[in-house]
Amino acid sequence: MRLPASFSKIKDAVLGRRYDLSVAFLSTTAMRKVTLRTKKKNHVSNVLSFPLSKTSGEILICKAAAKPFSVEFLFIHGLLHLKELKHGAIMEREEDRLLKRFGFSRLNG
Repeated sequence: MRLPASFSKIKDAVLGRRYDLSVAFLSTTAMRKVTLRTKKKNHVSNVLSFPLSKTSGEILICKAAAKPFSVEFLFIHGLLHLKELKHGAIMEREEDRLLKRFGFSRLNG
């Protein structure tokens, strides 16, 4: 699946144009398996990010587990993890800044 143009622009703004990003949308079963294998937690994550190198990475999103969050928010959240940001106030401010800049909402609806 090709990313929407807006997602490519967000990726370029956060990680740069040369960053090679793969995005996959997984079922709840597949996401549970990945979460168990990589995080040793038996639950369905809504988004997981995996840096593969300094210039490439992968984001996995489970739409079924995303609620109440928007897919756009989860994509941005995943990008910021690839940029090595951790959960907290700094990450939340950056999420809000990017959501506003690109016209998206944190929540569905």
